[in-house]
Amino acid sequence: MVVKTYSVGPVTGRSMPFWCIGNPLSDPFGRAVLPAIDSLETARLVAWACEKGLIEFTGAHDDDLVQWDPNNLEDDLDENSPAYAKLTAIKEILDAAGVGFHTMTCNLHSHLMFRRGGLTNSDENIRALAKAKVRRALRIGQLLGAVSFTYWVARDGWEVAVTIPAQTMAWLKDGLDDVTDYMQAKKMTNYMRATIEPKPNEPRGHMYLPTAGHAAAFTACLKNPQFWGVNPELLQHESMALLDAVTCVMNLVHLGKLSFLHFGNQIKGQFDNDSPPLVGPEGLKETAAMFAMLTKLGWKGVVEFDCHMLRTEGDPENPIDCRKQFIENCVDALSMALIMASRLEPLECNGLSDSQVDLLATMRMCGISREEVAVISGHRKAE
Repeated sequence: MVVKTYSVGPVTGRSMPFWCIGNPLSDPFGRAVLPAIDSLETARLVAWACEKGLIEFTGAHDDDLVQWDPNNLEDDLDENSPAYAKLTAIKEILDAAGVGFHTMTCNLHSHLMFRRGGLTNSDENIRALAKAKVRRALRIGQLLGAVSFTYWVARDGWEVAVTIPAQTMAWLKDGLDDVTDYMQAKKMTNYMRATIEPKPNEPRGHMYLPTAGHAAAFTACLKNPQFWGVNPELLQHESMALLDAVTCVMNLVHLGKLSFLHFGNQIKGQFDNDSPPLVGPEGLKETAAMFAMLTKLGWKGVVEFDCHMLRTEGDPENPIDCRKQFIENCVDALSMALIMASRLEPLECNGLSDSQVDLLATMRMCGISREEVAVISGHRKAE
């Protein structure tokens, strides 16, 4: 299989994961807007997007692809099982379209047994099941050719501080070290990296690795720290803690820990909006500045969308067409962000105040000339 190539600014590939396309758009106040679609149908939508030249990669949680049965932990290895048959069919669809599989991650948040955490659960039996589920996800990723394995903090967090066991971080270290131990034991050479995706809160009141800084620092204690990086979700997760994308990527690049980006939009300080890129009342300048900074730093890598369409746009009568439009909207938004970022370089700042520089950058970003501004402002008459 030959994966299509892409290179615009700092972005070397675009990934549209299963969880974005398949999201049925439910929320705590209302049931799902869209009917659920089978993972084979999702795979066909991913293939459509790749064949149309919109993306090069995809990714998934294990549960996005096949159901998990805690009483049958190795069904993916049984060639006669429904799980193996479906995974093989998904691989055939993706391979035929030339879709690369970028990110494999393990769902440790949906099953009721993980409501108090997965890898950090105080019940050793549940921790063992979480570890076994991660191993199964790693095997699925190996089958599909995943290059990254991501640990999202999921429900590894707390609401009541006095209930946190002293061994919590040791349990988390053990769970993440098992990822690389298992990769080595099973000779999973497809994986080029493992990453941590931090989040400050939701679905728990507090997470054990709330920000990109916490995640980057935690990698230092792992058995293979160089193999582990961070994939921040920008603008969403850092913005939930009132942090900014520009400082986040600056620090991660400096530390050599920025593995790839999860990309969407967010209103600062709110719940996890997960809006499509550039969609919403804020984040335009921050998004452009983030990509401009990545270009300035010389970073290159994959941008993976991590968002869902607005509930208002979900069309139960046309659940496939609205999903296709969502994919196109996300890709267009990334292209717009890269165009705006490219207009910020080079930017001559000599002799200008910070406000003047910011206004000049905004003019460049929006494609507005000084002459247009001067006419409207009254500095000069229109000719």
